[in-house]
Amino acid sequence: MKLNEKLQMVLLPIAITSGFLLSQNSLISDFSGNLTTPLLLLMIFSLFMNIPLKNFKKEFINFKFIKIALLINFIWTPILSYILGYIFLSQNIYLWIGFIMLLVTPCTDWYMIFTDLAKGNMKLSFSILPLNLLLQLILLPVYLFLFTGVLSGFDLNLLIETIFLIIILPFILSQVIKHLVNIDNKLSDYFELITIVSLSLAIFTMFSSKGSLLINNTLIFIILLIPFALFFIINFILTYLVKIAIKMNHEDYVSLSLTTLARNSPISLAVAATAFPNHPIIALSLVIAPLIELPTLTIVSYILRKLK
Repeated sequence: MKLNEKLQMVLLPIAITSGFLLSQNSLISDFSGNLTTPLLLLMIFSLFMNIPLKNFKKEFINFKFIKIALLINFIWTPILSYILGYIFLSQNIYLWIGFIMLLVTPCTDWYMIFTDLAKGNMKLSFSILPLNLLLQLILLPVYLFLFTGVLSGFDLNLLIETIFLIIILPFILSQVIKHLVNIDNKLSDYFELITIVSLSLAIFTMFSSKGSLLINNTLIFIILLIPFALFFIINFILTYLVKIAIKMNHEDYVSLSLTTLARNSPISLAVAATAFPNHPIIALSLVIAPLIELPTLTIVSYILRKLK
């Protein structure tokens, strides 16, 4: 096992635990909350530095993978989110709305980090990103209207600004630097280390800045824990069955598994804050969600590596 892989196995659990413990310190909590976005930007940039774009077109036209991923993300998962919400959250419509908002928005950043950590097909994961992003923006109000009877507007300017800052800008910068500098194996290992460290620090800042919310809203955490856990378990099993059924290779399976498990809490939270300002419990559920999701994705990435 390479040094970077050993560091990954050590740093991520430490980041989660220490962040949660230090969340009770108001000075650390207030300060760390301002660091999450810069660390996320650095993390995505270093990840793009390690993504080879040769043969990218070949991965982009992998219609079988794209078709299966889109069916799971935009047909199966919305239905599953409604069923789980109806069973566990129907007594609180606003928690239900937050739950649906999160599950119907596939991740456009975190999943690439965990795909890299689990040694999946990065080019394939990157190829599905634009479709995931476009379809979730179009379909989110449709899902809300169909499943909860809620239809609201969105702050598209804020959404575009977030996407540009977190995804497009790091990608452009990485391609410019790779064009100017030859990235050899030594530099590649260096950027892989930056990815792992910045991911760990970003998780630390998220837990240290939001961990007190978990303590102050333990009941909401417990209510959300069961349907979220069922979502991860059901979709994890589903993608494994798909892998067996179509004889998918392991790297492609890792990409499918993580793009159908990881959810887009930053975008759904930005939408909730602007669309439902009078119902803060929706935003609260979306803040608590990553405290469940990130440890789960960490565990899943370890399991996927072991399955190989």
